[in-house]
Amino acid sequence: MQLRIWRFIPRGWRNKEVVLKKMTIFVEKIKNDHLIMSSVLKYIVRAVKYFFYFTILLIIIMTVLVLAHVLDGNISTMFRNGYDSLWQIALMFAAISSVYPIFGFVKKEALIPGEYAEVRDGVVKYMEDKGYRLEKEEGENLTFRNRSFLNRLSRMLEDRITLTRTLGGFEVEGLRKDTIRIIYGLENALRKTE
Repeated sequence: MQLRIWRFIPRGWRNKEVVLKKMTIFVEKIKNDHLIMSSVLKYIVRAVKYFFYFTILLIIIMTVLVLAHVLDGNISTMFRNGYDSLWQIALMFAAISSVYPIFGFVKKEALIPGEYAEVRDGVVKYMEDKGYRLEKEEGENLTFRNRSFLNRLSRMLEDRITLTRTLGGFEVEGLRKDTIRIIYGLENALRKTE
């Protein structure tokens, strides 16, 4: 019975070592595809969030102007092209929000000398002093979230700062302004303690 089954399996797959090697390559390919898809999905979610963020900001500004009697409450008099302006504004917001995540989120290297065990407490203390809490720790990688719900909300819940251990320190990933501020602060704080 077993011989009949082997006849239908291609010759390259009959050796167990070859099968294990091909399965390992296949699993690695699936992992890489998953990482690519997760980053693409994360990008799309961020772009949609920014579209709604811009739309809500416009609605709030226009509502305040109408309530202050600076503008008339009629859309056809509020905008030059009336209701056609709504589509133009939506297209403009879609264009801006589709590009903004490229510039709004970065990965940068923080040069922090020393072993992980030596610098971990200093990094966690610095981040807690700046209003972040440790969300999770996986090996030598740290993830922080902002403690203040209002700060998190103003960042559309995209406040996560990820520190991935590298040879020279950490690779910091997050919102551009927060990431740059944290990198300079960490480098200065941990350089002064040496």
